[in-house]
Amino acid sequence: MTPILSNNYYVNFNNDAYLKLNSYVNDYKPSTLFILVDENTNKFCLPILMQELATDLPIEIIEIEAGEKYKNLDTCTGVWNALTELGADRKSLLINLGGGVITDLGGFVASAFKRGIAFINIPTTLLSMVDASVGGKTGVDLGVLKNQIGLFSNPEMVLIDTRYLETITDRELRSGLAEIIKYGLTYDIKLWSKINKFKELNTNNISKLIHRSIEIKNEVVTQDPKESGLRKVLNFGHTLGHAIESYFLESTDKENLTHGEAIAIGMVTEAYISNYLYNFPTEYLETIKKTIIDIYGKVTIFSEDYEGIMELLIHDKKNIGGQVNFVLLSDYEKFKLDCKVKKELIIESLNYYNS
Repeated sequence: MTPILSNNYYVNFNNDAYLKLNSYVNDYKPSTLFILVDENTNKFCLPILMQELATDLPIEIIEIEAGEKYKNLDTCTGVWNALTELGADRKSLLINLGGGVITDLGGFVASAFKRGIAFINIPTTLLSMVDASVGGKTGVDLGVLKNQIGLFSNPEMVLIDTRYLETITDRELRSGLAEIIKYGLTYDIKLWSKINKFKELNTNNISKLIHRSIEIKNEVVTQDPKESGLRKVLNFGHTLGHAIESYFLESTDKENLTHGEAIAIGMVTEAYISNYLYNFPTEYLETIKKTIIDIYGKVTIFSEDYEGIMELLIHDKKNIGGQVNFVLLSDYEKFKLDCKVKKELIIESLNYYNS
């Protein structure tokens, strides 16, 4: 597949990507090579990478615990301490091998350590391939508030190898599909039309969807790297979706949702708001709801949960002056940014999802 040029770095694919990786390591000659993993990618993904990595450099493996709840400053401190104890210097290279938690946290760790060391991202989940692979966002959560601490910092390169998708569960694969749905609804209706065939998707035929999704995100972020305008379109489904994800994460009596599951609910609710405010066609709204429930099933959100979700909405990073901002649709591929929505309509949208 054709490499994709982002802001001063390339996203490389499959076998060609390892040639580029080995060439970079040979030319850069890092003093030490570190690989950041969690317990899952250490077991299932690291062997794949080690077979492809051609270098005589000393390699140190740093493992963190898997899961969104470990995407925090305490984990960063642990990694910074490990880097220090293992003799990392400003010429060291950090390879982040994992899903969005690893690439977001690892990028932040590398960017802050000694005011910045080089890092390379190798996403191993569908979600991280189509979302975290481009855009230069790094960061960690503050409590249950997602990605509150971080900065923009680009990797040296990104490597996409679809073999890693064979190591994840069907649930994780569906989670990543939510971001592809988002790209389809907001930017390329052809992608959305293919989602209805999800039951036929597997790691062999999903490669083109991944490549196209990265192309779309790259087109957006290269025009608006720091989210002052166009890049906000990537937040469709995320305003309410992030609040729902955080609410379930902090609730002791609820099973955590994957990022994609929460964003899928967010897309249904925000499509409903779009229908109400901007005449997004009812037929499309109903198709979105049916398709998403067919893929993800139905999550129970009780009316007594609404207030907690609304409180978390206030902390969304896109808010200005306490005002919640939404990305909404007037049609497929026609989006509106910075939309103000009343609390009553947000609650109506949750009722619509529940109905």
